[in-house]
Amino acid sequence: MVLNQTIKEAKLPLFGRRHVQCVLLFFGLSVIYSMRVNLSVGIVAMMDNKAANPDFPEYKWSEKTKSRVISSFFCGYICTQIPAGGWARRFGGKVMLLFTVTSSSIIAILTPLGVGMGDWILLCILRFLQGFGQGSTIPAMATILAKWAPVEERSSLATYLFSGAQFGTVIMLGASGAMCSSPLGWPSIFYIPGALGLSWALIWLWLGASSPSDCKAISQAERAYIESSLNAQKKSADHEMPSKVPWLKIFTTPAFLALLTTHCGYTWGFWTLLTQIPSYMKSVLGKDIKSNALLSSLPYLSMVILGFICCPFVRAFEESKIVSTTVSRKIFNTIGQWIPVITFIWLGYVTSEESDLAVVLLTVTVSISSITHFGWQVNHIDLSPHFSGTLVGLTNSAANVMSIIAPLVVGYIVTDPASPDQWRIIFFIAAGYNFIANLLFLLFGSAKMQDWHGEELKVKEMKPLNDSAVVVQLMQEEKEAI
Repeated sequence: MVLNQTIKEAKLPLFGRRHVQCVLLFFGLSVIYSMRVNLSVGIVAMMDNKAANPDFPEYKWSEKTKSRVISSFFCGYICTQIPAGGWARRFGGKVMLLFTVTSSSIIAILTPLGVGMGDWILLCILRFLQGFGQGSTIPAMATILAKWAPVEERSSLATYLFSGAQFGTVIMLGASGAMCSSPLGWPSIFYIPGALGLSWALIWLWLGASSPSDCKAISQAERAYIESSLNAQKKSADHEMPSKVPWLKIFTTPAFLALLTTHCGYTWGFWTLLTQIPSYMKSVLGKDIKSNALLSSLPYLSMVILGFICCPFVRAFEESKIVSTTVSRKIFNTIGQWIPVITFIWLGYVTSEESDLAVVLLTVTVSISSITHFGWQVNHIDLSPHFSGTLVGLTNSAANVMSIIAPLVVGYIVTDPASPDQWRIIFFIAAGYNFIANLLFLLFGSAKMQDWHGEELKVKEMKPLNDSAVVVQLMQEEKEAI
């Protein structure tokens, strides 16, 4: 593209406002996930205070009650997934994220008080409300990413951004054991993330923006680069923007249905491990809560590192045009979902005497799944940048039904937490689902923009970006202003 080349040759900031937004979203997602996963380790301390700080209350809940408590978050989470995409388009991603982080933080801070007043029932209600508030997170972020990420940088920026989920998981799981054993006890795993969330909300209110046109601090050069890239994609698609969400067309598109199924398969395996690793570590591998927390966080730390390492290589691979975007998505998705099939099955045959091997396999299973960032996880924007938030809401809603069911299935099957045979069934289910999900993505998945796509990107107070001379003039004006 001549225009994009002209802009690139001009002096773009090395670290632009799109990168600032990406960093803010990274830490915002980190805080959100720290409040989402804190209960995975926290509930171990709440049910056995001798393993943490015995000065705080202990609750004698059954395994089924424990599963209900963990699943309650996702019951609320799926309620706002589908409408959240429309809300983000209407009110802007900035407003939606501000709401979700603020509300979730306040509920986190109130949780210890709520448990003391209403036991596990009130805890379930609070987690439901927290999930309800967090339901708009991913759709809002997808909507923002669709406005801020140039087509050439979409995969890499998406990977950096969504790695915040694993980073928050690592920090929370890694520190939760020490926090539960500290003088602040298990309530600290709710207080600290809540306080961090409120701090992030203030920074986001100051620096966040829903799109380049809403950002006063962005340079003309960077804004021209982003919007020309998105406009070029719009022109190549040659579609008119629909006034309403084309629900029927979306649900009859094989590529979308394959994406939805793949998302569900990934989520089943991911959340089975995320919510159950601490229990598996304690019951089968015999790890105490401190080593349990650190070892539980290791897979997610590896996931973050691997995702960051792969970003520049994947971007170079995609820019080389060796294969089409569709083939690229399928290659990386296969790596991220079919290698875990092998490790899940292997985990099913690991005994309690092979705890080191179990940790290695858990680490490989979780970390290699980060490669799906370059597969299905960015595919929503491929199919329709305009409706990306709605598509994310749809697939996330369906996928998080898996997040509700998976812990309940564990509670139903694993009646004896120390039984490797019962855990083997859990690992086999996750392996089978991942295999089938990626197989469907290989057969029907696509990165082609769909004919029902629309684009609402509008350039405010700028000349149309259809002439490279306009861009050159913008560069010169900015240079003179500096």
